[in-house]
Parts: sequence; structure tokens; C-alpha cells
Amino acid sequence: MTTPLTLGVGGALGRMGRAVTRLARERGDLTLAGRFDRPGAAESGPAADPLPLAPLETVLAACAVVIDFSTGPASAALATAAAARGGPALVIGATGLTADEDAAIAAAAARVAIVRSGNYSVGVNVLAGLVEQAARRLGPEVWDIEILETHHRRKIDAPSGTALLLAAAAARGRGRPLAEVTLPAREGITGPRPAGAIGFASLRGGGAVGEHSVLFAAEEETITLSHSARDRALFARGALEAAVWVAGRAPGLYDMIDVLGFRG
Repeated sequence: MTTPLTLGVGGALGRMGRAVTRLARERGDLTLAGRFDRPGAAESGPAADPLPLAPLETVLAACAVVIDFSTGPASAALATAAAARGGPALVIGATGLTADEDAAIAAAAARVAIVRSGNYSVGVNVLAGLVEQAARRLGPEVWDIEILETHHRRKIDAPSGTALLLAAAAARGRGRPLAEVTLPAREGITGPRPAGAIGFASLRGGGAVGEHSVLFAAEEETITLSHSARDRALFARGALEAAVWVAGRAPGLYDMIDVLGFRG
């Protein structure tokens, strides 16, 4: 009989942290071994989880993999701490990271295996593959690319991590670095649309889980590729699959394309 994988959850008091915790307990191949949140955080009342929050170092020592859906600074600190002790492996779902936070996670990946993605949905990652193929075939001299995303009112970053993931796929399809073709948010007198740019529109309101559309627009026709998330449990399920996949992997920075076996 295979021993269950010991799992830790960072950002445990957040909506995603609670979803990961709940679904992890439904699986026979996982054992929830630790939970943590920001320093000083506490939970109480009838909704409190039976596994108490613990200090970060305690959870790192108890777990083979930690899933973290918290914030950029917290994820960067987690990665640095895991790298310093040589483990555990990490699955990071935070978005809106700064360049310094990105660099800290990349540096930590030289010591531990890290899966990092702006979206853990299988459907979104299949969509990214379709977007890359479409962008490769629909040249910038004719086809403009625009990405529209909608999220709940509580989301703090824009464009979303998923919108950036899709934009990066489109940029790869055209053989260009995303930073060179990103079109800033429009306001005022913007002038004509630059050829080959990738534009973004971000909507925020209500409780929308996540809606993403990639538009390829020519003068005579438009192609739209889209994905709708109806329940954030789908992201938690994908993150759990990533945790099982990354356990025991060599140090490195991976993504859901690796987890799903789509690379190459």
C-alpha cells in the first residue's frame, strides 16, 4: 500500500486555501499535515478547521509538498524558506507578483521543485495551447489579439494571472516576448492600435469566479476562444494534481503544461 503524500496548505484561511483543504481530505492518496497563514492570523467558531494553524517552519518540516494560494510577498518568503532547508516541493498559485518576488521564486527553484501557474484549471491550460497555435497561424499584419477577463470584486490584481498566461501563449505563438507586445490599459486619446500588440480589458464585479476570452480580430471576421469557471473548486483540484505530480521531482520551475504532459 502506497503511503499518502503529506500535504501542507499556505494561505489556509483564504477562499482557495479552504477549498484545497476540503478537497485534500476527500482523497485517499493525500494526508493534510499542516496549515499556515499570515503571522498572527487565527480562526475560531464553528467553521474552524480541526487541524490548527501552525508556524511556517513547523509545516515545512512536516510536509512533502505545500500548496500556497496567498500573496506575492508571502509566496516569495515561502519559496525562500523552503529553498533554505532543501524542501518541501511547492505549488504556488499567487498572482500579481513583483519582479523581485518572481526572482525570489526562480532562485528558490534551483534548490526545490516548484510548480507555479496563473491558473490550475485543465481547461484553461488546454485553451492556452489552442491560443498559441492560433497565434502561430494568424499573423499580426491581419489579426489583432485582445484578451477580456472578468473576476469578482475582491480580486486585487489586473490583468489576472490567467489573462497573462493566455497572453504569454499568444506571444509564444508569434515568437515574441510578451513584454515587447503588451498593450497598456487604454485611457484617453490613445491613437491607432499598434500592429502586433496584445491588449487587455479587465472587468471586476460581484462574485464572478473567472471568465476569459481571447479575440483574434481581422477586418472581416473575429475568432473568439473562451473559458468559463463556475466553481473555484476546479482550481483546487488542479493544484492537488500538481502537488502529486511535483512530489519527488528534481529542483526546477514547472507549470501546468508540465503537469499535464503538454510540454513539446
